[in-house]
Amino acid sequence: VDEARNSIQEFHQGAPGFGRYYWHSLVDSVVETTLVEFIVPVATHEDTRYYRLGSGSVVKRSAFAVKRVFVIRNDAGKYTFNFSEIVGAGAAAGISNFYYPSRERTFDVTVESWGLNVAIDAGSFVAREFLPDVMHALFHRKEGLAQVAKPRNASEVDR
Repeated sequence: VDEARNSIQEFHQGAPGFGRYYWHSLVDSVVETTLVEFIVPVATHEDTRYYRLGSGSVVKRSAFAVKRVFVIRNDAGKYTFNFSEIVGAGAAAGISNFYYPSRERTFDVTVESWGLNVAIDAGSFVAREFLPDVMHALFHRKEGLAQVAKPRNASEVDR
């Protein structure tokens, strides 16, 4: 979309431009994921896994999912501010200033990138909350992995 809009004119158009847009997007994703899911949570002792609420109204479950952007459990199981999301996404937006053209290194662009990273993660939490329900409604499958046939008695294990 950015290439089609020619939003970063220094990248140009065509195959070389696509390559530049793709490379920058890939690096943005890797840096943000590494900071939000690994470096900051290890330093702050946070558990970044998303645990579904799984029941309640759509509004309640959506609010729960969005709240996870700001509140998360730490390694001790207590709720704490989600430093890994907020600080990690902000740091990733700041790091991107090192490899984008100078016209894209403004405070406004950095804050916009930070906000977009946080909003995308909030949207992914909402998707994680409801996707199992949608899959069940569409395909009538039970949650979880398929059941593996278990032997009836110990003598069947030896065979």
